Amino acid sequence: MMRCVLAAGAVALLAGCVTAPPPSSVDPAGRDMGDGTCDAQPAQGHIGQTATAELGTRILQLTRSRTLRWAPPNSALTMDYRMDRVTVSYDERLRINRITCG
Repeated sequence: MMRCVLAAGAVALLAGCVTAPPPSSVDPAGRDMGDGTCDAQPAQGHIGQTATAELGTRILQLTRSRTLRWAPPNSALTMDYRMDRVTVSYDERLRINRITCG
């Protein structure tokens, strides 16, 4: 009986050492998300359009980024560079004037 208890304890301890699988590159809707590295070029056609949540989602898909950062006019932004982030800048009328990675 004691051996069973010790064996069960050892198995439980070893289970904590198993590495988690890498994050999936497919979102819940089944679309390929790539590796998350931003490519702003495919989204440049949206410059001049009105910034909306729906358009933000579309820009995320086009750039294959994991994170979207809205940059309102006259706002301070952190200067840290993140390969998985797309930044969408817009003016006072909510018109997109710049789409960049980082």
